[in-house]
Amino acid sequence: MSENKTPTDGGTAFPRPFSEDTYFDYEAQEGMSLRDYFAAKAMQIQMANKKEMNFWASEYSIEEMWEFCARNAYDMADAMIKARER
Repeated sequence: MSENKTPTDGGTAFPRPFSEDTYFDYEAQEGMSLRDYFAAKAMQIQMANKKEMNFWASEYSIEEMWEFCARNAYDMADAMIKARER
């Protein structure tokens, strides 16, 4: 994270410019932020770890478990974006 504690979103992931096709016109789309993309990937890794999920499920409510996983995923995404800035 930056010094002001506001994370950068890393720009866009998978933007699509406007294009005219023979059959379809594709509108331009910004795509999701790179931060959201990285967080989604980090969340998948956490969810795939059955041992960790079983531990959290036995110790905390489902809402607490999802909140922890979401915060952790964005922390990991922020670290990935920071590493790209080097």
